[in-house]
Amino acid sequence: MNAPDWYPDWKHDAVHQLMDKQEILDRDFKLNQWPRWDYDIDTCSLTFSENGIAKVVAEIQIVGTTGSKDWMWGLANDHWPDAAVLDMEAVWQFGIDNGIEELATKVLVDDDLNALGWAMSAVSARVLDAAGAYRPKSDSDPGAIFLLIKSIRHAEMDS
Repeated sequence: MNAPDWYPDWKHDAVHQLMDKQEILDRDFKLNQWPRWDYDIDTCSLTFSENGIAKVVAEIQIVGTTGSKDWMWGLANDHWPDAAVLDMEAVWQFGIDNGIEELATKVLVDDDLNALGWAMSAVSARVLDAAGAYRPKSDSDPGAIFLLIKSIRHAEMDS
């Protein structure tokens, strides 16, 4: 893939920045400890809950998805509503403006799609200054969705 000489180091730094952000999310919001998560693509939200009670709510964007053989940017997938991928246009434009082919190519192929998804999430988080990312786990589906967490908060408790 074509990219400027500075891009591999920049991307590597983005991955480490995302790792740091993920540690903060884990510490402050315990995302992997909640027994249930639900995303609502129409409202661009991700809710973590326990016993039917919302605990954490995040504003999200769809970075992309993996299938059995490839990665597809969310922006390239007509299945998603525009609002759910709108911010990703800035990542796409960053790729075009800087000659970074993998950021401006709709579908990518790689031997490790999970690592690719996390790397593209890291790049997106860096370009958009996002709070972090989330990849919902599924035991039955070989594919995955990678979500960018734009903002996050503890759910308000009903009094």
